[in-house]
Amino acid sequence: MPFDNVTITDNRTNRTYTLPIEHGTVRSADFRNIRTDPADFGLMTYDPAFVNTASCRSSITYLDGERGILEYRGYPIETLAEHCSFLEVAYLLVFGELPDRTELQDWASEITRRTMLHENIRKFMEGFRYDAHPMGMLVSSVAALSTLYPDAKHVQDPANRLQQIKRLIAKIPTIAAMCYRHGVGFPYVFPDNDLSYTENFMNMLWKMAEPKYAANAVLARALEVLFILHADHEQNCSTNAMRSVGSSQADPYLSLSAAAAALSGPLHGGANEQVLRMLEEIGSKDRIPAYLDRVKSGEVKLMGFGHRVYKNYDPRAKIIKWTAEQVFRVTGRNPKLDIALELERIALEDEYFIERKLYPNVDFYSGIIYQAMGFKPEFFTVLFAIPRTAGWLAQWDEMHRDPEQKIARPRQIYTGERQRAFLAIEERQAIAAAKG
Repeated sequence: MPFDNVTITDNRTNRTYTLPIEHGTVRSADFRNIRTDPADFGLMTYDPAFVNTASCRSSITYLDGERGILEYRGYPIETLAEHCSFLEVAYLLVFGELPDRTELQDWASEITRRTMLHENIRKFMEGFRYDAHPMGMLVSSVAALSTLYPDAKHVQDPANRLQQIKRLIAKIPTIAAMCYRHGVGFPYVFPDNDLSYTENFMNMLWKMAEPKYAANAVLARALEVLFILHADHEQNCSTNAMRSVGSSQADPYLSLSAAAAALSGPLHGGANEQVLRMLEEIGSKDRIPAYLDRVKSGEVKLMGFGHRVYKNYDPRAKIIKWTAEQVFRVTGRNPKLDIALELERIALEDEYFIERKLYPNVDFYSGIIYQAMGFKPEFFTVLFAIPRTAGWLAQWDEMHRDPEQKIARPRQIYTGERQRAFLAIEERQAIAAAKG
């Protein structure tokens, strides 16, 4: 029978230490007991970018990158994408269980009646230039909500946290739609409480002079699926930012704006935009082999393939691939899809990519769908932020329920100078002059 501990021998002192193992992990703080003398700080672990460090306990999202498994609260992502609405999944993330019909109706009603924005936010957004990047607008506007809801600072009150969660899930599509309308020069559209979550978002995006906006059912469902797939993804860069900023007891609006800022980077939420640029550069199916040769030589990167966590086919990519076909029946086929399908086929048969476990990820097809629906690439990350808001908030709320929670404060390994002699500026000037 195996022991739930590990024994370490410090060859500097010939002492041995037994550290307990729980959930496949050893507490880093236990290494502090490994020291050469009482004055020694103790041993630290060094883990740039947290590639092998668990920063929290969480029961929200399970991810097995080796086997290509993604689950929310124990439910496979494939099942949720097929059978649920986004608000059902948001409820699941926040409360831990899928709602019954009454609970879902009450939850949807609570969200729907909070979709309006304070008039000050509209005026705030009008201050951006006509060509302002929509993610900059989103990050700034979410942070600005902090000034309108000072009660949000009471983060240790569970009822208050739930109030802010409902507000943010409700208001983020309204802010996103205003960012979109601002960019195309159209007046903002008010929410329509008769519509579903995704239909209302489409209404605020695309309503023109018609008395009542009628969303295309196929496109509305495609958005539901995309929102579900992007709702949470364990401790990624932006979720880590949400938890790290939130650990200082900053309110959720400021914490979420930090998470959205992290999402805006091209290595995180902006990756699907890079996929489109790659497909445009390839241009046609006959040019794929030459492009892959450039990838192998290190000249360019294969965007949309590989993942920090997944070493198998990203389960979300399979669902998005199917969703793309449904969308193109409405919008017409995006010619980039044929390039993408052929690129995927060739890459998955190539030993170079097989050995490196480079499989399509969620970004490979999502950008093609968004472009077919009429979105410009700079808006893709905003579309990512809308559903991820539910995941960020679920993680933020869970963090505040954790009795072990403390303010985030990583250690460092100092590699700079020590105990340097100070020189007056005249002496520094003389040395510089002597050096010519």
